[in-house]
Amino acid sequence: MKKIINLLLVVSLALMSILHGSSTTASAQEREPISVGILQFNAHGSLDENYRGFIEGLAELGYVEGENLTVNYVNAAAEVSQLPSLASSIEAESDYLFAIATPSAQALANTTQDKVILFSSVADPIGAGVVDTLEEPGRNLTGTTNIGPIEQQINQILLPLVPEAKKIGLIYNSSEINAQYQVDIAVPILEEQGIQPVIKTISSTNDISQAMNALVNEEVDGIYLVTDNYIAASMALVGEIGKEAGIPMIGGSNDMILENGLATYGLDYYELGVQTAEMLVRIIDEDLDPATTPVELANYLELVVNEDYANAIGIDPQEIYDLMEE
Repeated sequence: MKKIINLLLVVSLALMSILHGSSTTASAQEREPISVGILQFNAHGSLDENYRGFIEGLAELGYVEGENLTVNYVNAAAEVSQLPSLASSIEAESDYLFAIATPSAQALANTTQDKVILFSSVADPIGAGVVDTLEEPGRNLTGTTNIGPIEQQINQILLPLVPEAKKIGLIYNSSEINAQYQVDIAVPILEEQGIQPVIKTISSTNDISQAMNALVNEEVDGIYLVTDNYIAASMALVGEIGKEAGIPMIGGSNDMILENGLATYGLDYYELGVQTAEMLVRIIDEDLDPATTPVELANYLELVVNEDYANAIGIDPQEIYDLMEE
């Protein structure tokens, strides 16, 4: 069984978000029709949930697809070369734009400087070049970042589960700004604890099996997962290799862990989509300028434990729950 614990902080933040959203809720009959172009980088659980949360969040606030909302959706299937043409196609027929993942945000940013662009699942908007600062984006883009509580994931979950650890593995696509940004945060945290980071990079999903087996052969004591699109799309394979080797895999998104990892204290991509929808509606209702509308961190964090994975590698799931209660 796979079990999710929502912490009290999560509940309070979610209630605050609901209460805020209710103040702007209006029926579809009261809303002027709009069209939203959506560019999703590729298909995997986290980004799919991000999209679903955005659409359902808009519906809750009075923009219902098929009534007063036209959605122009395209998925780039991780084909970076296709992003410019896809971005141009939806920009031409949309009032507002929504980018799911960093490459999509960059492509839309290069397509128009006039239309409002919301983004989500972008860990490092500054490093990606889509905003000047989180507080004042300075351009026609703003949105939500998917950076998680990396220090908590490492120091409160991963390392307590492997107290004698000497090596922790990391695997990611080195060309993905999102992933590199998170690795740059994680490595010093590990090194401060006297842990040797063992890093394997990939350039495509075809490299994953070789990289994971290399980590196994180097006898890492655990693996810290960053929210990398290629890894997220291949968690079935990543998790099976880790599970067979008995390696705890911590971090990443909730969806990655639920598919085939051990545990994380992270964000819910559906809720992140809802939060981004609320931002768009505030921009419309209050005539806000995205250049001065701060980028938002996730309001909703939760502890997720994949009990099947835990049992498979000989860890009592309750041990993980207890760690977050200490």
